[in-house]
Amino acid sequence: MSTVSLVRFTLYLAVIVIALGAYTRLSDAGLGCPDWPGCYGKILVPQSQADIALANQAFPERAVEPYKAWLEMIHRYVAGTLGLLIAWITFRCWKERTISRTLPTFIAALVIFQALLGMWTVTLKLLPVVVMAHLLGGFTLLASLSLLYWKLSHPPAPHGLQRLTGESNHGLKLFAAAALVVVVLQVMLGGWTSSNYAALVCTRLPICEGQWWTMLDFAKAFDWWQAGHDNYEFGVLSYGPRMTIHVVHRFGALVTTLCLLLLIYKCWQWASLRSEAKLVAGVLTLQLALGIANVVLHLPLWVAVAHNLGAASLVVAVLYTNYRIWTTAVRN
Repeated sequence: MSTVSLVRFTLYLAVIVIALGAYTRLSDAGLGCPDWPGCYGKILVPQSQADIALANQAFPERAVEPYKAWLEMIHRYVAGTLGLLIAWITFRCWKERTISRTLPTFIAALVIFQALLGMWTVTLKLLPVVVMAHLLGGFTLLASLSLLYWKLSHPPAPHGLQRLTGESNHGLKLFAAAALVVVVLQVMLGGWTSSNYAALVCTRLPICEGQWWTMLDFAKAFDWWQAGHDNYEFGVLSYGPRMTIHVVHRFGALVTTLCLLLLIYKCWQWASLRSEAKLVAGVLTLQLALGIANVVLHLPLWVAVAHNLGAASLVVAVLYTNYRIWTTAVRN
């Protein structure tokens, strides 16, 4: 298998890991195994009555729930396989020297840090800032693998050609980069909303029910460390702070939508970027529809998982648009 094919396969697996992580988290199975990297001290989930009794004795604070435990362990098994593939990709990139070693080395370091975040998610009992960071780590890993794949399969245009077009699309480059930052910030807000179990506190559109503005509490809503709690499962914040997080996420969605609509408009002015404009428009439309469905349908599991995948797709779509703008000869 060529390196390009290996990276493409690893990309698909990264999407599966993100989906499994979202499904595990949204099924309240993030602590399905109270230890790490095993499950109740075993490589496999305890199955027999005797093993379950021993596990319950060793971890009296959390009785074995086989379904949740298996969700957690399947996610770990697949994520571990992803890590091994990334190690192999890094080795091959270093050996073949087809591109700079910086990006594959960064990806290898990132997957190690992501594993640490997975461990801290369990050992710190779903501390929201760690859960959010773990989500961002997964998205960053997917984006980095995508960038590696593009560099291997679609190398940048010759440097001289870039210089010829650099002045004319300088403003577009800066705006595309800013749009990517806005999308990442919105993903952070989404992760913070999910990790604080604030997705269902507002059940009406467009903002929230009642006089929501009278209950805003930004200090508690964005207290990143939330110290003094032994367990953060199902959240520790009161209604006001959770509602604040949700409302900020909705306003963030509005700002993100406006930024991306402007990016789509700017890209459409260039004939060579219309495919990217269509890509961003399609993913944005789908993500908005999924976000509305989450509210109207009261967060059904499959919609919530799809919304996570939609966020990851939006990051990749905007990143790809940046890649095309910054590395290709853009023509009117």
